[in-house]
Amino acid sequence: MLNEGTTNPASPTLSEVLGRENLRVAWLAVKTNGGAPGVDGMDIERTEAHLKEHWKEIEAKLRDGTYQPGAVRAMSIPKPDGGARTLGIPNVQDRLIQQAIHQKLSEHCDGSFSDHSYGFRPNRSAHDAVRAAQAFIKEGKRYVADVDLKGFFDEVDHDKLMHQLRQRIEDKSLRKLIGAYLRAPVQQADGSKHRRWQGTPQGGPLSPLLANIYLDPLDKELEKRGLSFVRYADDIAIFAASPRAAERILERVIVWIEKNLKVPVNREKSGSGPTDQSSLLGFRLYSDGRTGISPKSVQRLKSNVRELWEARQNRTSAQLRDQWQQYIRGWWNYFQLADWRREVEDLSGWIRRHMRKCFWLRWKTPIGRRNALQRLGVNKRAQGVAYSGLGAWRIARSRALHQALGNKTLNRYGFTLPWTFVEAVT
Repeated sequence: MLNEGTTNPASPTLSEVLGRENLRVAWLAVKTNGGAPGVDGMDIERTEAHLKEHWKEIEAKLRDGTYQPGAVRAMSIPKPDGGARTLGIPNVQDRLIQQAIHQKLSEHCDGSFSDHSYGFRPNRSAHDAVRAAQAFIKEGKRYVADVDLKGFFDEVDHDKLMHQLRQRIEDKSLRKLIGAYLRAPVQQADGSKHRRWQGTPQGGPLSPLLANIYLDPLDKELEKRGLSFVRYADDIAIFAASPRAAERILERVIVWIEKNLKVPVNREKSGSGPTDQSSLLGFRLYSDGRTGISPKSVQRLKSNVRELWEARQNRTSAQLRDQWQQYIRGWWNYFQLADWRREVEDLSGWIRRHMRKCFWLRWKTPIGRRNALQRLGVNKRAQGVAYSGLGAWRIARSRALHQALGNKTLNRYGFTLPWTFVEAVT
């Protein structure tokens, strides 16, 4: 379904991709995003110098079809729910070219994408997807079929993707360049390389857009069936008015995906049931339309709190504060969409206890602890806790530590919990 009020620009060309202004905007995006060097070891600054000296030769190869992308560097990162995900990090030069392709291809494709698709699109966000899901629930569709695509970014069928690109891109040289990026070898940490015959590894600027193109037929199929759904990249949630309807939808959609997209569905992680027993993009959706924070998201928060307030870090108090603020502000900017916040509000005391425990351990010795308590205004009698043999976790909830590092003191020094300020205002 073409989005209302949009047009579908002419098919992009390689010449447009390599246009001076498009490249300027692409380079700015690459510099802003930063990121690690690729297998060539060249960072942003070194790549910039290299491009200034060699861009004419690089551009000539791009235009005559002889350019060969560098290998992508395999990088393993932990998944929030356990296990690991492998990213493919292109070198900075290839990130520039991919970003330039992305900009022109997105201009052409985005207007034809489904209104129900929210991931990696201009002026759309995860919050928009959650709000759309809320609207379906308020309409009475309180059951959901969650579809989990197993290793989606590693399973994309190149032949099917290139077929879809032929329908969208007339310029053969641009299609050839995209195909070269799809087949670029992956280099492991030990230096070994292997070619790719499927998949579009996460890590490059082009991968999310190619994923949206690949899954667009699924969106169109769900629209044709009149289903209420949201898709954010490979997260797919389809809403229904009854448990039987959700179960039936799940069964039929799995069959369609595996037949038409050639991507396996993880049946263990897919399922159907009431919305408040599921989660979407880290949020729990209650049957009355409210949003909360999912149990897994709360558990990840707790895990990060333990890590950020580990006393053995080689950081000053100011660095601990800055590290904490950077993390918790980003976390809250995302999750403050929730209008049911009891799960996180109930953690306030537990988080502050971790802060107090951290400082207690960093004060190290009885004399150091007594001096710190004295500096923070604790009366002489209460300072005796400095010589206690109790464990740090128990001491962290003592009256002396609450006098020394009360909520107001922690806030004054920047060790804040952003949701507590919302509570104070409301």
